[in-house]
Amino acid sequence: MTHVETTHVETEIASQPECWGRAAELATAGHSALPQTGERVAIVGCGTSYFMGQAYASLRESSGQGVTDAFAASEFPGVRSYDRVIGLTRSGTTTEVLDLLERLRGKVRTAAITADPNTPVMSAADDVAVLAFADEQSVVQTRFATTALTFLRAHLGLHTASVERDAHRALKEPLPEGLVTSSQFTFLGLGWTVGLANEAALKMREATLAWAEAYPAMEYRHGPISIAAPSTVTWMLGDAPGGLAQQVEATGAAWIEGGLDPLAELVRVHRLAVALAAAKGLDPDRPRNLTRSVILADA
Repeated sequence: MTHVETTHVETEIASQPECWGRAAELATAGHSALPQTGERVAIVGCGTSYFMGQAYASLRESSGQGVTDAFAASEFPGVRSYDRVIGLTRSGTTTEVLDLLERLRGKVRTAAITADPNTPVMSAADDVAVLAFADEQSVVQTRFATTALTFLRAHLGLHTASVERDAHRALKEPLPEGLVTSSQFTFLGLGWTVGLANEAALKMREATLAWAEAYPAMEYRHGPISIAAPSTVTWMLGDAPGGLAQQVEATGAAWIEGGLDPLAELVRVHRLAVALAAAKGLDPDRPRNLTRSVILADA
């Protein structure tokens, strides 16, 4: 029998519940990188980190903690006033994040959340939270992203032990049948889970080269549903708006609405990405054209 070697990303996906518990403890103990109630906050990142920032911004503002915006680090507006800007960067070396933190030095309090303490971000931000236990060997981000969001979510009082229990379920329960032969994937969210939907689609594109998209659930009916067909999948992260499931099912597309916490539901998407990559003979640890960190050369 041929031995199939476990990829780094599979190991990292499986460790997420443990990492979330550690991050929640760290947040509960308090950390200087975390914003205070009432502060005007912007959170920035690139790729996966940007999408985690979107989820956090929605959670923080909707929970009454203060105005919170999320931006791609390269698109940070220079005309808005904030009390704190938080940069998410797993590697601590992402060019756009470091450039922004440097531009903001002395003008606004900055913080960074990273996985590597031996990188330039340690001196670029005023406060730094290091989640080294969630660092990864795979190029594709899974556990660092969800652990960083858990760190932020727990500080808002929105993380409970049930989230970790749901993550364990997401790791053990079989994936819905037939998904690896699907031609297209659409992920939907509402509120904070729109960021998770964006991240789910990105994971599928990165790891599997699949056609994957993401939309706010209410916007899906305004055009994108036209691509739904028997060979496609529509996956809702969180509770769906009334009637949407029936509309998607009427197209013949597969409809998935998980009953787990949306962050745990994202773990199921991680597993699907690995399964689809294996079916295509792809290496999810080293996706085509990607590196662990995007470091731009000087012009």
